[in-house]
Amino acid sequence: MNQERFDYLTGILASPSEVDAAEWNALLASQAQPTPFLRHEFLSALHATRCAVPDTGWAPQFVTLTDPRTGRLAAAAPVYLKGHSYGEYVFDWAWADAYKRNGLAYYPKLLCAVPFTPVQGTRLMATDARALRHLAATLVAFAEQADVSSLHVLFPTGAEAQALTELGMMQREGVQFHWLNDGYRDFDEFLSTLEQKKRKNIRAERRKVREAGVTMRRRVGKDISDADWRFFSKCYRQTYREHFSSPYLNLDFFRTIGESMPENLMMVIAEADGKPIASSLVVFQRDATANGTGGTLYGRYWGAVEHVPCLHFETAYYQPLEFCIEQKLAVFEGGAQGEHKMARGFMPTVTRSAHWLAHPAFSDAVAHFLDNETNHIHAYVDELREHNPFRS
Repeated sequence: MNQERFDYLTGILASPSEVDAAEWNALLASQAQPTPFLRHEFLSALHATRCAVPDTGWAPQFVTLTDPRTGRLAAAAPVYLKGHSYGEYVFDWAWADAYKRNGLAYYPKLLCAVPFTPVQGTRLMATDARALRHLAATLVAFAEQADVSSLHVLFPTGAEAQALTELGMMQREGVQFHWLNDGYRDFDEFLSTLEQKKRKNIRAERRKVREAGVTMRRRVGKDISDADWRFFSKCYRQTYREHFSSPYLNLDFFRTIGESMPENLMMVIAEADGKPIASSLVVFQRDATANGTGGTLYGRYWGAVEHVPCLHFETAYYQPLEFCIEQKLAVFEGGAQGEHKMARGFMPTVTRSAHWLAHPAFSDAVAHFLDNETNHIHAYVDELREHNPFRS
């Protein structure tokens, strides 16, 4: 039987509020690799609290395709017109500098991504392969027709990257560090799989925190109080202050997702002498499986107002790892960068992005650069895997 041919209705939306939240989330839930960060609640919170808006260099241009036969959403992608490269975690500053040196404008550019979130997963939501191909083609056509230098799709799935590559976009690879839950009963069983030196170091780090008189507590979802949110936001701001930069997110944003998607949030708070001194926030989702196992935890934000040796590792790694084991979550994605994570059981994982540049000469130069970079990435990952922290 021949497939019915029809043209999708294309929308370019200046705000997440212009698309129905339930319809967006239903489409997301049907994808192979959904993440909580693509939920309508998360994206709309970024917009409503003015974290990702035109004034901060993130002008929403969400692309939607509607099936004219049903009036339902067939495909959608979070797209932004960007005036800078902050908050992306796939670094193209050198490309922007090269444009500037040659008297060309690199900004604005089009970016398909979740702001401030280096998490691989669905970026091009689609009901089927045809809708995915059409959405990918729509993004490229949008970039070609707009007054932009380039189009970048960050941390897509393999299928999405393939669809974009078939349209002529260039693939780029990166490295993150992820922990895999091998069905561990508890933290000690996980430790038993590591080399003796790694095991000893982790126990020593945890002991230092205990001996400093620090106690840890976890709060999930609605159990996170407003006082907790205020303290966590203070810690988050402190982290940026220590790096002489401005925080991307604000207290209103954290309060908003705390209300709209609490089932995806877990906060760790470290206390000493009866007062909080450090905090981390992780985002998690469970797989929709019959036995309630599986799912992913994403390490996202951390900060401290007092320094205690090894407290960062306890708050941002070991407590979330224990939570993963207790909740039978399959993966802990540790976030961007950090070879130090390998000593704690995290292994290198290759991530991807896709790029299109309008200028032919610069496109050729970047393609050559990416070929070399990819070879270096593969060699780097091979070298890291030779230093596997697990017992042979």
